[in-house]
Amino acid sequence: MEALGRRPHGIPMFVILMLLLLVTVAHSFYLPGVAPKDFVKGDLLKVKVNKLTSVKTQLPYSYYSLPYCKPEKLWTVLRISGKFFAEIVLRTLPMCLFMQFKMREPQMCNVVCHVTLNAKDAKEFKEKIDDAYRVNIPDLDSLVYQHGFDVGLKGQYAGRPEEKYFINNHLTFTVKYHKDEETDAARIVGFEVKPFRLTTCDPHAKRTVTSSESPQEVEDKKEIIFTYDVEFQESEVKWASRWDTYLYMADDQIHWFSIVNSLMIVLFLSGMVAMIMLRTLYRDISKYNQLETQEEAQEETGWKLVHGDVFRPPTNSDLLCVYVGTGVQFFGMILVTMIFAALGFLSPSNRGGLMTAMLLLWVFMGLFAGYASARLYKMFKGTEWKKITLQTAFMFPGILFAIFFVLNALIWGEESSGAVPFGTMIVLVLLWFGISVPLVFVGSYVGFKKPAIEAPVKTNKIPRQIPEQAWYMNPIFSILIGGILPFGAVFIELFFILTSIWLHQFYYIFGFLFLVFIILIVTCAEITVVLCYFQLCSEDYLWWWRAYLTSGSSAFYLFLYAAFYFFTKLNITKPVSGILYFGYMLIGSYAFFVLTGTIGFYACFWFTRLIYSSVKID
Repeated sequence: MEALGRRPHGIPMFVILMLLLLVTVAHSFYLPGVAPKDFVKGDLLKVKVNKLTSVKTQLPYSYYSLPYCKPEKLWTVLRISGKFFAEIVLRTLPMCLFMQFKMREPQMCNVVCHVTLNAKDAKEFKEKIDDAYRVNIPDLDSLVYQHGFDVGLKGQYAGRPEEKYFINNHLTFTVKYHKDEETDAARIVGFEVKPFRLTTCDPHAKRTVTSSESPQEVEDKKEIIFTYDVEFQESEVKWASRWDTYLYMADDQIHWFSIVNSLMIVLFLSGMVAMIMLRTLYRDISKYNQLETQEEAQEETGWKLVHGDVFRPPTNSDLLCVYVGTGVQFFGMILVTMIFAALGFLSPSNRGGLMTAMLLLWVFMGLFAGYASARLYKMFKGTEWKKITLQTAFMFPGILFAIFFVLNALIWGEESSGAVPFGTMIVLVLLWFGISVPLVFVGSYVGFKKPAIEAPVKTNKIPRQIPEQAWYMNPIFSILIGGILPFGAVFIELFFILTSIWLHQFYYIFGFLFLVFIILIVTCAEITVVLCYFQLCSEDYLWWWRAYLTSGSSAFYLFLYAAFYFFTKLNITKPVSGILYFGYMLIGSYAFFVLTGTIGFYACFWFTRLIYSSVKID
């Protein structure tokens, strides 16, 4: 094993992989976007196209899956950088388009090519038009920038009762540039595309987006002429502010108001809960510490009476250790990503930077996952640390990978370009087995070598009988109630996140997202502590799993909201697209369960150790 794990130079392969991982993570965060490039008049500009996307099917396709004009040599831009890997996974690598023109040299009615449709081509165009597919180039629509322009539309023409299919075969490009008065060089700060449906292109005609003179139909044996115009506009927008227009949201006022309103409500509730808990605990601890005789103590009821059982290891303690360790891994990944994103280290022009950072940080945080699970496992008197380490390294990622593989197989079956290639799947597995698993073992080894966490009170040999509980202390009821407040803290922001993912809108307000994440942490911690206190006061000492599930149940409401969003906001009709939506939302809800459950567990763990170390136990 040692010989296989080392290079001839004596440097362990694992160390090399770790260095590459750290460099890639740093590179993803360090590059805020592409470097500015100065153009002078006459420089050649190439227009690149990405893919065809639709909010109805959620299945992207290659631009050249339709019979558009192809360049003589079709090539793909591959950039070796921190964003390269994520762009392959997301299938967002731009392809070179057939159109190219010169800087600050307007052109009118340039013919790209002539395409004669056959029956298959016409059918493919009609299917894409029915499914509302858009070409992924920025488009201006009612002063709000959207992703791309429609392939075409279906409608009536010239008073005919039957509906026809029309293709957008003419594009008008508007290139906005910011000029340097001293050097006469310019930087491109804006790019707009307006589509038209024209059988003939008149360079002297004034066209509007609603123009419908002699639109180009999609029919078998119909010849289509693809043309374009180019115009240049000088802009006062500087290079650093070029994304402000694209990131504009039409409902930004509603968004701001909702965020502030949610913040105030949650902070107010948190303050009340904290004040009540502090006053109640202070009175209880003072009262218990003033009891002088054993008889007086036996007459008391409440959380002190279960001190001999409160730190008894729970059932399925191994599984709890695994979930807690995985939650620590997930929390570390989210926290670091949020901090860097809120500080502005991620740019919209850095495609795939966010996913690259999250994926590689997840791998790196395996170190903390192994450490957390091993520490808790040793506290529960566990001895087989390798077993718990393997479960931590494989259970959660294995479940996610299995679901992801099935969903990806469905995308493969639809012949969509959104399917992750088999080779990339192998790379993901190598990251998992080659870096994440060894890091989990390293963290677990270090954690198990540490002294075991000592409970502040001794545990009785014979478990205490739990008295009959009131209806409102039923585990299922209290767990479901506990998940409402954490979900309420994030559901408004969740709406905008779902909109950006499934309706292809821009989302780039990570400052507010980080603030909501902090609110989520505080809310999960406080609601779990409050319900745990009530549980202990009713002499029910089985708090370990309930603490995890109380805040973790917010994931249940998240999935219900995702279902509500599906039926009220989306127009998905194809079964495969529906399966993809609920499959990915199931993955997201599961990850949210692990995250919030771990936050609640550690808050309750700290709380119980604090209160039982503050009273005198004979």
